Amino acid sequence: MRKVVLTGYMGSGKSVIGAHLALQLGVPWIDLDAAIEKTTALSIANLMATRGELYFRKIEHQILTDLLQTEHEFVLSLGGGTPCYYENYKLLSQVESFFLKATVPTLVERLLPERHERPLLANLADSELEEFIAKHLFDRNFYYMQSKYSIATDGKSIAELVAEITKLLA
Repeated sequence: MRKVVLTGYMGSGKSVIGAHLALQLGVPWIDLDAAIEKTTALSIANLMATRGELYFRKIEHQILTDLLQTEHEFVLSLGGGTPCYYENYKLLSQVESFFLKATVPTLVERLLPERHERPLLANLADSELEEFIAKHLFDRNFYYMQSKYSIATDGKSIAELVAEITKLLA
């Protein structure tokens, strides 16, 4: 059974590419954050605010493990921090995993308009965003690089990225 997992920093395109890739492959698309929200009946922001990040990461790990143990084929878009906790990065070797790699300037451009919707960015001033992303990306890069493939996303269309991933899956 083919399981394709997309990882990368928030704003790297995991959800958009995941939905299009799943359609191309003819398999379901699953957004891990949406699966967590469905299971807990709480938004990610509310879950983190009321139960804390450690509780969120524990639930995230359990749902990820459960999904990867099913017999179903799918494309799964992880949350930006998923590989960094509970040794989730080790699970990336069990599936066709792709690190969607975007540069800091691209991430800032994508995340600035929607940062108030992102719990980790909501309280940052515009001037703090680039430094925060650069540091966070540096801290997380080891985990993202455990993916089987690394795909540079800057300057590429959704169709180009889906075609690049599909070619690697062939």
